[in-house]
Amino acid sequence: MATDEHNVTVGDVSQSAVAIGSNAQAVSHIGTAPQRDEAAEELLKAVRELRADLTRVRGTDRTAALDAALADTEDEITRTGQAAPTRRERLRELLADSQALLTVLASAGAVAGLVGL
Repeated sequence: MATDEHNVTVGDVSQSAVAIGSNAQAVSHIGTAPQRDEAAEELLKAVRELRADLTRVRGTDRTAALDAALADTEDEITRTGQAAPTRRERLRELLADSQALLTVLASAGAVAGLVGL
């Protein structure tokens, strides 16, 4: 019985990209975090603060929608380095609908200011 098998030894592959096979391709995105400008950093910080503050108020459908939009914004900034104009517009709409929240939570006012409300 003849074999065409080759012996392969794989050591530590953490933080590495590995491809096996004749048409395999390995792509590594480690260490390629998106660059955020100062405005994106400031918005990300304000979004995180507002999300933390929302846990301190009585939850409603509006606060749940706002929290979901804030979570999406946080995710987008973390992944891409910025919040798209449509994401900012959605936050503006939700914050405009929550004017009472803006007067109670300073963090809501900070996010509102950063998204142009």
